[in-house]
Amino acid sequence: MTLTKCADVLVMGAGPAALCIVAELVEQGLQVTALASHLPDKEWPNTYGIWAEELETLGIASLLGHRWDKTVSYFGDGIGAEGSVPTEHQFDYGLFDQAAFQKELLRRCGDLKWSVETALKISVLGSQTEVLCCSGNTYRARLVIDASGHRSRFVRRPDHGPVAEQAAYGVVGRFSSPPVESSQFVLMDFRPDHLTLKEREEPPSFLYAMDFGEGVFFVEETSLACSPPLSSKILRERLHKRLEHRGVEIKEILHEENCLFPMNLPLPDRSQSVLAFGGAASMVHPASGYMVGALLRRAPTLAKQLALELAADPPLDSQALAQKGWNVLWTSELIQRHRLYQFGLRRLMSFDEARLRSFFATFFCLPREDWSGFLANTLPLSRLIAVMLRLFWMSPWQVRVGMLFGVSD
Repeated sequence: MTLTKCADVLVMGAGPAALCIVAELVEQGLQVTALASHLPDKEWPNTYGIWAEELETLGIASLLGHRWDKTVSYFGDGIGAEGSVPTEHQFDYGLFDQAAFQKELLRRCGDLKWSVETALKISVLGSQTEVLCCSGNTYRARLVIDASGHRSRFVRRPDHGPVAEQAAYGVVGRFSSPPVESSQFVLMDFRPDHLTLKEREEPPSFLYAMDFGEGVFFVEETSLACSPPLSSKILRERLHKRLEHRGVEIKEILHEENCLFPMNLPLPDRSQSVLAFGGAASMVHPASGYMVGALLRRAPTLAKQLALELAADPPLDSQALAQKGWNVLWTSELIQRHRLYQFGLRRLMSFDEARLRSFFATFFCLPREDWSGFLANTLPLSRLIAVMLRLFWMSPWQVRVGMLFGVSD
């Protein structure tokens, strides 16, 4: 067994959340230990999309591998020309260049080396926290941050019943004919004309798709949130049925993607002595499923505050440091916003496909700065409430009833 020197902060994980917070901690001059089940340069399995303005605000729009200014959604029924009129968002959307994004975060982590370990037990020893690994090695730090994802068993959270999950099955490939228009990005295609009336009674899903150029497209069938989640098999079948209905055949699969993550995970117990970040800290946006923008915005603030607290005299113990971190990560305002988003998601989960299409058609009639801020979780609480009230009054009466009471079977 090896006991390592006590670090300022120990971070568990090697995904985007872990790299974001480690990079900021290192830039604060802190001594960091990093543990994960694999090295941080392992290729990330999923794609990450974001509205380009979020990265422009942060000055890192160059990390986008693809960017579209032709962004649309479809909320009609798909029947006739009128049922297939797109909603034009007039707002640039992008996908990260995964390799460039990962490489940039690793560059900012300096010469820090990750230890490939699996944590077995975490014990608070007053001024230090000890992590015992399956290898028998023991690591100590004044503060432990779990950034290993929503499945972490070291982060306590209340049980509020079944958790809704977003599920998706997607294909990057070549097709017999373009599944979307040239240079187009489709955020949501809810048209149900490829489904039978019975299938429309099942939990709805939509197409998320884009043109990568040179004859390559990405198409993904997505379920916004469902408990239990729609299976990959169902989503795959729906995707093929949707393409077939439009006379499109997959000719070559270059990459398959399966996504499954919680949308309404309860906030962690913020009195615990292990701090969390990313999915482990329930930072997935309950209304959109996005998280990377929040990671990039909130990591610097958290790291700066932790650096100040670690330098306090007299020194704070691990429990007090974690409490300081939780207070920064989940302020009262952010908690209230999160609760509002979760309330809205519960209502949307009760909607059938027709009511859901009507809701989103109304939502994207809001001023762009309102709907984009809503999806990015950048609206102050007072404005968020005002936007939600405005959306309520703009909506058809069927949607209003659903917003107030939900829709029973």
